[in-house]
Amino acid sequence: MDAERNRLDGKAGVGLRLPHLEEVVSRAPAAAWLEAHPENFLANPHARELLLDVAAHYPVSLHTVGLSIGSADGVDREHLARLRRLCDDVDPVLVSGHLAWSTHRGLYLNDLLPLPYDEETLGIVAVHLDQVQQALGRPYLVENPASYVRFAASTMSEVQFLAELVDRTGCRLLCDVSNAYVSGANLGYDAYAYIDAFPADAVAELHLGGFTPEPDGGGPGEELLIDTHAGRIAAPVWALYAHALRRFGARPTLIEWDNRLSTFAALHAEAEHADGVAAGVLGEIVPHAAAR
Repeated sequence: MDAERNRLDGKAGVGLRLPHLEEVVSRAPAAAWLEAHPENFLANPHARELLLDVAAHYPVSLHTVGLSIGSADGVDREHLARLRRLCDDVDPVLVSGHLAWSTHRGLYLNDLLPLPYDEETLGIVAVHLDQVQQALGRPYLVENPASYVRFAASTMSEVQFLAELVDRTGCRLLCDVSNAYVSGANLGYDAYAYIDAFPADAVAELHLGGFTPEPDGGGPGEELLIDTHAGRIAAPVWALYAHALRRFGARPTLIEWDNRLSTFAALHAEAEHADGVAAGVLGEIVPHAAAR
Protein backbone atom coordinates (compact mmCIF):
# COMPACT_ATOMS: atom_id res chain seq x y z
CA MET A 1 0.00 0.00 0.00
CA ASP A 2 2.91 2.38 0.62
CA ALA A 3 3.97 1.86 -3.01
CA GLU A 4 0.54 2.95 -4.25
CA ARG A 5 0.59 5.97 -1.96
CA ASN A 6 4.03 6.97 -3.23
CA ARG A 7 2.90 6.55 -6.83
CA LEU A 8 0.18 9.14 -6.23
CA ASP A 9 2.68 11.30 -4.29
CA GLY A 10 0.05 12.59 -1.87
CA LYS A 11 -1.49 14.71 -4.64
CA ALA A 12 -5.15 15.52 -5.20
CA GLY A 13 -6.96 13.78 -8.03
CA VAL A 14 -10.30 14.19 -9.75
CA GLY A 15 -13.33 11.93 -9.98
CA LEU A 16 -13.67 10.86 -13.62
CA ARG A 17 -17.34 10.93 -14.59
CA LEU A 18 -18.79 9.75 -17.89
CA PRO A 19 -19.55 13.26 -19.28
CA HIS A 20 -15.82 14.08 -19.02
CA LEU A 21 -14.52 10.77 -20.31
CA GLU A 22 -14.08 11.63 -24.00
CA GLU A 23 -12.59 15.04 -23.12
CA VAL A 24 -9.96 13.37 -20.93
CA VAL A 25 -9.12 10.85 -23.67
CA SER A 26 -8.93 13.40 -26.48
CA ARG A 27 -7.37 16.38 -24.71
CA ALA A 28 -5.41 14.80 -21.83
CA PRO A 29 -6.05 17.69 -19.41
CA ALA A 30 -3.82 18.17 -16.38
CA ALA A 31 -4.64 15.84 -13.48
CA ALA A 32 -2.41 14.05 -10.98
CA TRP A 33 -4.69 10.99 -10.98
CA LEU A 34 -8.29 9.98 -11.65
CA GLU A 35 -10.88 7.89 -9.85
CA ALA A 36 -13.66 6.02 -11.67
CA HIS A 37 -16.76 4.15 -10.54
CA PRO A 38 -16.29 0.70 -12.07
CA GLU A 39 -20.05 0.10 -12.28
CA ASN A 40 -20.16 2.72 -15.05
CA PHE A 41 -17.84 0.59 -17.19
CA LEU A 42 -18.68 -3.06 -16.51
CA ALA A 43 -21.55 -3.24 -19.01
CA ASN A 44 -20.48 -0.43 -21.35
CA PRO A 45 -17.85 -1.72 -23.82
CA HIS A 46 -17.15 1.68 -25.40
CA ALA A 47 -16.69 3.40 -22.04
CA ARG A 48 -14.50 0.52 -20.90
CA GLU A 49 -12.21 0.97 -23.93
CA LEU A 50 -11.94 4.67 -23.16
CA LEU A 51 -11.14 3.93 -19.51
CA LEU A 52 -8.33 1.62 -20.56
CA ASP A 53 -6.99 4.42 -22.76
CA VAL A 54 -7.14 6.79 -19.78
CA ALA A 55 -5.37 4.24 -17.57
CA ALA A 56 -2.48 4.13 -20.03
CA HIS A 57 -1.80 7.82 -19.37
CA TYR A 58 -2.96 8.55 -15.81
CA PRO A 59 -2.86 6.67 -12.50
CA VAL A 60 -6.44 5.44 -11.97
CA SER A 61 -8.21 4.29 -8.82
CA LEU A 62 -11.55 2.44 -8.74
CA HIS A 63 -14.25 3.40 -6.23
CA THR A 64 -17.04 0.82 -6.12
CA VAL A 65 -20.66 1.71 -5.40
CA GLY A 66 -22.24 -1.72 -5.89
CA LEU A 67 -20.35 -4.28 -3.78
CA SER A 68 -22.58 -3.77 -0.72
CA ILE A 69 -20.18 -5.25 1.84
CA GLY A 70 -22.72 -4.62 4.60
CA SER A 71 -25.52 -6.67 3.06
CA ALA A 72 -26.73 -9.66 5.08
CA ASP A 73 -27.35 -11.41 1.73
CA GLY A 74 -23.61 -11.51 1.01
CA VAL A 75 -21.45 -10.11 -1.77
CA ASP A 76 -22.62 -10.68 -5.34
CA ARG A 77 -19.92 -13.06 -6.58
CA GLU A 78 -20.70 -12.42 -10.26
CA HIS A 79 -20.34 -8.67 -9.74
CA LEU A 80 -17.12 -9.29 -7.85
CA ALA A 81 -15.75 -11.42 -10.69
CA ARG A 82 -16.53 -8.66 -13.21
CA LEU A 83 -14.79 -6.17 -10.97
CA ARG A 84 -11.71 -8.44 -10.80
CA ARG A 85 -11.53 -8.59 -14.60
CA LEU A 86 -11.70 -4.79 -14.80
CA CYS A 87 -8.97 -4.49 -12.15
CA ASP A 88 -6.79 -6.87 -14.15
CA ASP A 89 -7.21 -4.65 -17.22
CA VAL A 90 -6.91 -1.24 -15.54
CA ASP A 91 -4.37 -2.13 -12.79
CA PRO A 92 -5.76 0.57 -10.45
CA VAL A 93 -3.51 2.11 -7.83
CA LEU A 94 -6.30 1.82 -5.24
CA VAL A 95 -9.68 0.07 -4.99
CA SER A 96 -12.23 1.33 -2.48
CA GLY A 97 -15.87 1.26 -1.47
CA HIS A 98 -18.36 2.18 1.22
CA LEU A 99 -19.16 0.92 4.69
CA ALA A 100 -22.81 0.46 3.77
CA TRP A 101 -25.32 -1.91 2.19
CA SER A 102 -27.31 -1.38 -1.01
CA THR A 103 -28.68 -4.78 -2.08
CA HIS A 104 -31.54 -6.97 -0.85
CA ARG A 105 -32.64 -10.28 -2.36
CA GLY A 106 -30.92 -9.54 -5.63
CA LEU A 107 -32.25 -5.99 -5.97
CA TYR A 108 -29.83 -3.06 -6.13
CA LEU A 109 -31.03 0.01 -4.26
CA ASN A 110 -29.97 3.44 -5.46
CA ASP A 111 -28.59 4.42 -2.08
CA LEU A 112 -25.85 3.62 0.43
CA LEU A 113 -27.71 2.54 3.56
CA PRO A 114 -26.34 2.66 7.13
CA LEU A 115 -25.39 -0.18 9.47
CA PRO A 116 -25.60 -0.68 13.23
CA TYR A 117 -22.13 -0.89 14.73
CA ASP A 118 -22.15 -4.07 16.80
CA GLU A 119 -20.43 -7.47 16.90
CA GLU A 120 -22.92 -9.12 14.56
CA THR A 121 -22.46 -6.49 11.86
CA LEU A 122 -18.71 -6.53 12.40
CA GLY A 123 -18.60 -10.27 11.78
CA ILE A 124 -20.68 -10.01 8.61
CA VAL A 125 -18.68 -7.14 7.13
CA ALA A 126 -15.34 -8.76 8.02
CA VAL A 127 -16.30 -11.98 6.21
CA HIS A 128 -17.36 -10.01 3.15
CA LEU A 129 -14.16 -7.94 3.19
CA ASP A 130 -12.09 -11.12 3.28
CA GLN A 131 -14.02 -12.39 0.25
CA VAL A 132 -13.53 -9.13 -1.64
CA GLN A 133 -9.80 -8.87 -0.94
CA GLN A 134 -9.17 -12.51 -1.81
CA ALA A 135 -11.15 -12.21 -5.05
CA LEU A 136 -9.42 -8.99 -6.11
CA GLY A 137 -5.97 -10.05 -4.93
CA ARG A 138 -5.32 -6.63 -3.39
CA PRO A 139 -6.24 -4.53 -0.34
CA TYR A 140 -9.65 -2.89 -0.32
CA LEU A 141 -10.19 0.57 1.18
CA VAL A 142 -13.31 1.05 3.30
CA GLU A 143 -14.86 4.53 3.37
CA ASN A 144 -16.63 6.07 6.36
CA PRO A 145 -20.22 7.00 5.42
CA ALA A 146 -22.16 10.23 5.51
CA SER A 147 -24.71 9.60 8.26
CA TYR A 148 -28.19 10.98 8.90
CA VAL A 149 -29.40 8.62 11.65
CA ARG A 150 -27.81 6.76 14.55
CA PHE A 151 -28.78 3.19 15.51
CA ALA A 152 -29.81 2.70 19.13
CA ALA A 153 -28.51 -0.88 18.82
CA SER A 154 -24.92 0.20 18.14
CA THR A 155 -22.45 -0.91 20.80
CA MET A 156 -19.34 0.79 19.43
CA SER A 157 -18.45 4.02 17.69
CA GLU A 158 -17.85 4.24 13.98
CA VAL A 159 -14.10 4.68 14.37
CA GLN A 160 -13.95 1.71 16.74
CA PHE A 161 -15.83 -0.36 14.18
CA LEU A 162 -13.44 0.67 11.40
CA ALA A 163 -10.40 -0.05 13.57
CA GLU A 164 -11.73 -3.54 14.29
CA LEU A 165 -12.24 -4.15 10.56
CA VAL A 166 -8.61 -3.21 9.92
CA ASP A 167 -7.41 -5.54 12.68
CA ARG A 168 -9.53 -8.49 11.51
CA THR A 169 -9.11 -8.22 7.74
CA GLY A 170 -6.01 -6.15 6.98
CA CYS A 171 -8.14 -3.79 4.90
CA ARG A 172 -7.17 -0.14 4.55
CA LEU A 173 -9.32 2.95 5.10
CA LEU A 174 -10.53 5.82 2.97
CA CYS A 175 -11.25 8.78 5.24
CA ASP A 176 -13.92 10.93 3.62
CA VAL A 177 -13.35 14.26 5.36
CA SER A 178 -16.57 15.74 3.99
CA ASN A 179 -18.54 12.77 5.31
CA ALA A 180 -16.98 13.28 8.74
CA TYR A 181 -18.11 16.92 8.69
CA VAL A 182 -21.61 16.07 7.42
CA SER A 183 -22.10 13.26 9.95
CA GLY A 184 -20.82 15.40 12.82
CA ALA A 185 -23.24 18.20 11.95
CA ASN A 186 -26.18 15.82 11.51
CA LEU A 187 -25.58 13.65 14.58
CA GLY A 188 -24.19 16.31 16.88
CA TYR A 189 -20.61 15.19 17.41
CA ASP A 190 -17.25 16.93 17.01
CA ALA A 191 -15.81 16.16 13.56
CA TYR A 192 -12.34 17.19 14.74
CA ALA A 193 -12.47 14.64 17.56
CA TYR A 194 -13.66 12.06 15.01
CA ILE A 195 -10.57 12.71 12.87
CA ASP A 196 -8.36 12.57 15.97
CA ALA A 197 -9.75 9.10 16.81
CA PHE A 198 -9.59 7.76 13.24
CA PRO A 199 -7.02 4.92 12.76
CA ALA A 200 -4.32 7.04 11.12
CA ASP A 201 -1.93 4.25 10.13
CA ALA A 202 -4.66 2.57 8.05
CA VAL A 203 -5.57 5.66 6.01
CA ALA A 204 -4.55 5.28 2.36
CA GLU A 205 -6.76 7.94 0.75
CA LEU A 206 -8.91 10.98 1.56
CA HIS A 207 -12.09 12.23 -0.12
CA LEU A 208 -13.53 15.73 -0.37
CA GLY A 209 -16.93 16.64 -1.81
CA GLY A 210 -19.68 19.21 -1.66
CA PHE A 211 -22.79 18.95 0.51
CA THR A 212 -26.25 20.53 0.37
CA PRO A 213 -28.23 21.81 3.40
CA GLU A 214 -31.88 20.73 3.39
CA PRO A 215 -34.71 21.39 5.87
CA ASP A 216 -34.84 18.67 8.53
CA GLY A 217 -38.50 19.03 9.44
CA GLY A 218 -37.67 18.76 13.12
CA GLY A 219 -38.31 22.42 13.82
CA PRO A 220 -37.81 25.97 12.52
CA GLY A 221 -34.30 26.54 11.24
CA GLU A 222 -33.24 22.93 11.64
CA GLU A 223 -31.49 21.31 8.68
CA LEU A 224 -29.65 18.24 7.52
CA LEU A 225 -26.47 18.30 5.49
CA ILE A 226 -26.80 15.95 2.52
CA ASP A 227 -23.71 14.47 0.88
CA THR A 228 -24.73 15.41 -2.67
CA HIS A 229 -21.33 15.96 -4.35
CA ALA A 230 -23.12 18.79 -6.13
CA GLY A 231 -20.78 21.73 -5.86
CA ARG A 232 -17.59 23.18 -4.49
CA ILE A 233 -16.17 22.15 -1.15
CA ALA A 234 -17.32 24.34 1.74
CA ALA A 235 -14.92 26.42 3.83
CA PRO A 236 -15.42 24.43 7.08
CA VAL A 237 -14.59 21.21 5.21
CA TRP A 238 -11.35 22.76 3.94
CA ALA A 239 -10.50 23.61 7.55
CA LEU A 240 -11.26 20.04 8.64
CA TYR A 241 -9.14 18.76 5.73
CA ALA A 242 -6.17 20.78 7.02
CA HIS A 243 -6.69 19.19 10.43
CA ALA A 244 -6.83 15.73 8.83
CA LEU A 245 -3.53 16.35 7.05
CA ARG A 246 -1.91 17.34 10.32
CA ARG A 247 -3.19 14.09 11.80
CA PHE A 248 -2.51 11.71 8.87
CA GLY A 249 0.27 13.41 6.91
CA ALA A 250 0.29 13.52 3.12
CA ARG A 251 -2.37 11.30 1.58
CA PRO A 252 -3.81 11.07 -1.95
CA THR A 253 -6.98 13.15 -1.96
CA LEU A 254 -9.91 12.80 -4.36
CA ILE A 255 -12.29 15.58 -5.37
CA GLU A 256 -15.81 14.14 -5.75
CA TRP A 257 -18.31 16.06 -7.90
CA ASP A 258 -21.17 13.95 -9.28
CA ASN A 259 -24.33 16.08 -9.42
CA ARG A 260 -24.82 19.40 -11.16
CA LEU A 261 -21.49 18.45 -12.71
CA SER A 262 -19.25 21.34 -13.66
CA THR A 263 -16.42 21.42 -16.19
CA PHE A 264 -13.40 19.20 -15.78
CA ALA A 265 -11.35 22.39 -15.38
CA ALA A 266 -13.47 23.39 -12.35
CA LEU A 267 -12.90 19.99 -10.74
CA HIS A 268 -9.18 20.26 -11.38
CA ALA A 269 -9.18 23.74 -9.79
CA GLU A 270 -10.58 22.16 -6.60
CA ALA A 271 -7.78 19.58 -6.75
CA GLU A 272 -5.21 22.33 -7.10
CA HIS A 273 -6.72 24.08 -4.08
CA ALA A 274 -6.41 20.83 -2.11
CA ASP A 275 -2.74 20.63 -3.11
CA GLY A 276 -2.28 24.20 -1.90
CA VAL A 277 -3.85 23.41 1.47
CA ALA A 278 -1.64 20.34 1.78
CA ALA A 279 1.49 22.29 0.89
CA GLY A 280 0.70 24.86 3.57
CA VAL A 281 -0.04 22.26 6.24
CA LEU A 282 2.97 20.09 5.45
CA GLY A 283 5.11 23.21 5.41
CA GLU A 284 3.98 23.84 8.98
CA ILE A 285 4.73 20.27 10.08
CA VAL A 286 7.99 19.28 8.42
CA PRO A 287 10.34 21.99 9.77
CA HIS A 288 8.91 21.49 13.29
CA ALA A 289 9.44 17.74 13.09
CA ALA A 290 12.97 18.17 11.76
CA ALA A 291 13.88 20.44 14.69
CA ARG A 292 13.21 17.72 17.27
